[in-house]
Amino acid sequence: MSDKYVAPPALKVISGGQSGADQAGLDWAIAHELPHGGWCPKSRRSEDGPIDERYRLTETPSSAYLERTEWNVRDSDATLIFTLTETLDGGSNKTAEFAEKLGKPWRHIHPRVHPKFIASFLTKHQVTVINIAGKRETSAPGISAWVGEMLDRSIEPRR
Repeated sequence: MSDKYVAPPALKVISGGQSGADQAGLDWAIAHELPHGGWCPKSRRSEDGPIDERYRLTETPSSAYLERTEWNVRDSDATLIFTLTETLDGGSNKTAEFAEKLGKPWRHIHPRVHPKFIASFLTKHQVTVINIAGKRETSAPGISAWVGEMLDRSIEPRR
């Protein structure tokens, strides 16, 4: 088993654009020149103000976070939920519930999960559209940098 997921040439990263895990996934895609997008709340609402225009997100009709959460799960092949704890709560737990309801594969990624398990999960499901979700930076300081590191350690992007 390879330690990295050799991504298909058109791997796309989507997220809801919130600070923390969401934006880290989008930043990782941009850094690797991969397509990115996803749904964000109406008015590009996030905890720290409007979501930067550099993120190619589409606004949902509602300003509610849960609508964009469900739509991003729906529009992806699989979801990775990043937290710094071993339990899911709040919006991260709702993301998992939406994935279960919609029959979409998902994995909870926390510091005790080795990157090779991310790679094997993505390989198993032959993911071409990956939804990156998880905690906000304010509730999990340092999560942004950690998500980028985990993606670097588990995915080999191709162009």
